[in-house]
Amino acid sequence: MTSPTPHGHPPESRARHPHEHARSVAEHAAAVATLLQPLRAPGRTETLPLSRALGRGLAADVAAPVSLPPFANSQMDGYAVHSGDIPDGGADLETMPPVAAGSKPSVLEPGTAAPIMTGAVIPAGADAVVPIERAVPDHFLEPGRGGTVRLPATGPGTYVRSAGSDIAAGELALATGTCLGPAQLGLLAALGLAEVPVYRAPTVLLVTTGDEVVEPGRPLPPGKIYDSNGTLLEAAMMQAGLTVRRAGISTDNPDELRGLLRSEGQGADLIVTTGGVSKGAYEVVRQAMVDQPVDFLHVAMQPGGPQGLGTFDDVPFLGFPGNPVSCLVSFEMFLRPALSGLLGAPAARLPLRARLAHPLTSPGHKHQVRRGSLQPGGTVRLEGGESSHLMHALAGSNVLVHVPAGVTELDAGDQVEVWML
Repeated sequence: MTSPTPHGHPPESRARHPHEHARSVAEHAAAVATLLQPLRAPGRTETLPLSRALGRGLAADVAAPVSLPPFANSQMDGYAVHSGDIPDGGADLETMPPVAAGSKPSVLEPGTAAPIMTGAVIPAGADAVVPIERAVPDHFLEPGRGGTVRLPATGPGTYVRSAGSDIAAGELALATGTCLGPAQLGLLAALGLAEVPVYRAPTVLLVTTGDEVVEPGRPLPPGKIYDSNGTLLEAAMMQAGLTVRRAGISTDNPDELRGLLRSEGQGADLIVTTGGVSKGAYEVVRQAMVDQPVDFLHVAMQPGGPQGLGTFDDVPFLGFPGNPVSCLVSFEMFLRPALSGLLGAPAARLPLRARLAHPLTSPGHKHQVRRGSLQPGGTVRLEGGESSHLMHALAGSNVLVHVPAGVTELDAGDQVEVWML
């Protein structure tokens, strides 16, 4: 049984030749982003305390309500001075009461120096700070006893953090779509904000399919394999900030799969299945979607070529291949970038350039994604071969290695793009 595409044509009618009409990686990534556009609807936001916003995408621009720093303060422990009071050869200045961090200082009297701590307010009348190690003596005098200190000449503004030198009140602090990591949350806290508007984390129904698949921890009958896809994808999705709902393992009965999706998919924002999307005779996901607007197609990518995309009972649906590496590569190439672009979270993978430790070959009509280990010094060692079942090689990798379509051979020392995992 075959399922129709959105245009009403069975998938088998697409092409006789394996390289014709394969969708490019960029085209499929754009299609996934379009499918998931409703996740950015205005009502899908919430306001969270900073302590719960880690890893979320910012849902609105944030302007700085105050300046940082909010007042001119000292960058060093030392003496606050008026630079014009010290000639080129230095000067002996009487000391005033010290200025502690958090206190309100007195006005600096002409010809004096005020001991000042790092972060303390620069007194009115002062325009520079001389570090304590450049003073004679190079330690603060005993409090309350006063005295004279010799200081070298210094220019105005030296070791002074001016008000608003980091960000001025009213300036854009963070833009919509920013992924909120520790630094971004720290900035919001420094600006005095206790909560922040973010996009809601999507809820994903994750279903593994196949009569041959067994849950880990159970006896393994002959001809069966343990389900790694469920754990692999659930972990990847949770790490990306998604709320994951596992529906267990579906049999290869399409009616049972449809029933499972309907019973478990209530309230889900996205359905993701693994397996059953190729052109074989018993592809359960294709059969279960026969009356749904789901397109089963081939993407010019290795691994992860067979893909399903559409809606099931109006819920966005993605069908990933059944081999473990294929389904993870599908997540990294299509779902993760779509969520990053739409919601700002998870953070996009950082692309780097690395040198191959050894040569490789690649099918010229496909974008090949290999697994590798980035080594100190910027070389990348490939882990395992091209096959999409090599879980041990995947577990020993820390990058995805990209070989674009049109490239058939690369030599040791050639540069490739890698994504840190």
